[in-house]
Amino acid sequence: MTTDATPDDLALPPAFTELHEIGIPWVWDDDEDTLLYGCDFEFYPHFAAPDHTAWWFRMWTGNEEVDGSEFRFFGTSGAGDYAGFWLVRDDTPITGQPVVLLGSEGQIGVIARDLGALLWVFANGSGPVEALDDPDEKRPPNETFHAIAERYAPGQSRPTAEIVAEAQQEFPDFEAYINAMCC
Repeated sequence: MTTDATPDDLALPPAFTELHEIGIPWVWDDDEDTLLYGCDFEFYPHFAAPDHTAWWFRMWTGNEEVDGSEFRFFGTSGAGDYAGFWLVRDDTPITGQPVVLLGSEGQIGVIARDLGALLWVFANGSGPVEALDDPDEKRPPNETFHAIAERYAPGQSRPTAEIVAEAQQEFPDFEAYINAMCC
């Protein structure tokens, strides 16, 4: 994708379009003062444009020589953490690429092997930040997201900790890769 990307180049996969339309609500049990569901994440209506990705990635790394073209960011947390696909697998569609998080406080990590695995992270009640920060935390699941995950990644349900561990095992050098670009 170049800086003159077309709307088709920036279109989200259908599963993300559904999640964007639904949004990720914060649902509280006021009587118990407990979180029933929610995570700090908002899907963009489309992938971030290459010029925005380049601007942000240069700012995040402090390196004017990089452009982040190996990433397709699809959403962010309220704190400014970016989640996206890392285009590292040759001849693989974007939905088959690993999902990574580059955090506003310097967090760096692979959180899912592909779109299907990430859908189960959301179904399990976590977002990208929660999955990276504490994949073992049991969070309230979301039935709507579960239905979406089952439709797009049937039979792939697993705990978030397993999803994250598998992705990090496959890509153990991601943090070093990113750190090498930072000034």
